[in-house]
Amino acid sequence: MIRITNAEYSMYRIIADEADFIVISKSAKVHFHSQDGTAGVVAQAEQDLGIKLFAVHRLDTPTSGLLILAKSAVAAKQFTELFTAHKVQKYYLALAKGKPKKKQGWVIGDMAKSRRSMFKLLRTKENPAITQFFSLSVGEGLRLYLLKPHSGKTHQLRVALASLGVPILGDDLYGGAAADRCYLHAYCLHFRYGDEVTGWRDYAYRDVPTQGEHFGTAGVIEALVEWREPDTLAWPAKGD
Repeated sequence: MIRITNAEYSMYRIIADEADFIVISKSAKVHFHSQDGTAGVVAQAEQDLGIKLFAVHRLDTPTSGLLILAKSAVAAKQFTELFTAHKVQKYYLALAKGKPKKKQGWVIGDMAKSRRSMFKLLRTKENPAITQFFSLSVGEGLRLYLLKPHSGKTHQLRVALASLGVPILGDDLYGGAAADRCYLHAYCLHFRYGDEVTGWRDYAYRDVPTQGEHFGTAGVIEALVEWREPDTLAWPAKGD
């Protein structure tokens, strides 16, 4: 196990330290990969903790929340297989201003590169991005979204909400209203991990967002009580 003397770092917080992996909460506006001579969150965690870590999924720079980092190539391989088979369930939170085209349901469509590093949602569904979602009003003109991606496309959730006419608050790239941060947060992770020798175990992690003034409002706090266990909710059926 990692010997942690201070689990609080400006780029991330340590959520869990398991035998084969750690779970961290990445801060908003922190790069995943190192660039321009500055360490990304994975490299910084390796430096802080003094161990080799293996990335098995990623978050965009503006997005905060839960990330799994494997402690060995063997563990990384198993996680890659779990993610490829969509056996790691991820839930995200987002805030957006305005009235969406629909308040819950599905967003399904192929994605293609657009201008300025953006992506766009297409009407075709050959290899689609698939997102299931709920939303609740949490203030005047502001809605909180609980998003359940069923695929792992780049910018998938940001594009999904933009396609509903409600780009994420603070998401400058997709036209979101100005704010102190991009209000997208990796909220929960659920998966089964193990092997035939040590046995299999179900893991569940939840990370309530702490960065951003709008995530701290009474409406959001009340909604997160209702959405405390996302996997138990009656998610909208396809066609809703």
